Amino acid sequence: MEPLGSVTERYPLHHRRYMMNALQNLLMIIETLRAPDGCMWDRKQTKKDVARYLIEEAYEVVDAIHSGSSEDLKEELGDLLFQILFLVKISEERDEFNISDVIREISEKMIRRHPHVFGDKKVSSIEEIKVNWNDIKVHEEGKPPQHSSPQRGVPRSLPSLLRAHRITENASRIGFDWDDTQGAMEKIDEELEELKNAIASQNNDRIKEEVGDILFSLVNVSRFVNVNPEEALTSTIGKFLRRFSVIEKQLREQDRTVADASLDEMDELWDQAKKNEKR
Repeated sequence: MEPLGSVTERYPLHHRRYMMNALQNLLMIIETLRAPDGCMWDRKQTKKDVARYLIEEAYEVVDAIHSGSSEDLKEELGDLLFQILFLVKISEERDEFNISDVIREISEKMIRRHPHVFGDKKVSSIEEIKVNWNDIKVHEEGKPPQHSSPQRGVPRSLPSLLRAHRITENASRIGFDWDDTQGAMEKIDEELEELKNAIASQNNDRIKEEVGDILFSLVNVSRFVNVNPEEALTSTIGKFLRRFSVIEKQLREQDRTVADASLDEMDELWDQAKKNEKR
């Protein structure tokens, strides 16, 4: 395996110095904010406070990616990096670890898990790379694959669709899965019938359970057809809002609002927006 030092030496010295100086400047800003004579609000922040901001900033990074704006992405990545380093600073103050520990550990992990790049491992496909990654991960954790749990390595704080996707992926790796897409599709039909029966029973708890089962079944189908369900739903939400904004615009041009329009009128405007979008 290639030593970490030889990896960093591939890059020009001036480039490495620039990166280190920029990182050091940001760390000093955070240290100043957390100092006794720094910012009263920043000094008060805890790990749990930062966790909330960290999630918010991560979502804003994703929004910036979808927007296609490099300026927005640069800004949001900076905000996310600030929260990460702020969390590291709090941990350093508690004598738990510092930024060097974090960087060293992730660097060593990435080198260790890419033996086809930094070692002499030969691979011929992306699937082989994924298999190697999982084998190395299992070895590092010291637990054999057959004892792996579907929830292993899946954060509880993930959005539910993404979490379901990751959990069903893990279940598939240990052999608990449909044989093909058809089996997953048939499960949707089955769950849909159960939902209809639950609605007929007017039992709210049962309805809630069956809605969840349908969503989980849809996640399984999306996995079989290589679609990320979280991204798919996000795209559909964007499409809905985009088309609805056309309805609002058309009505504004008539000096009206959606409250003034009938459902039939809005349906007609929706269909028109849909046709225009497809053209």
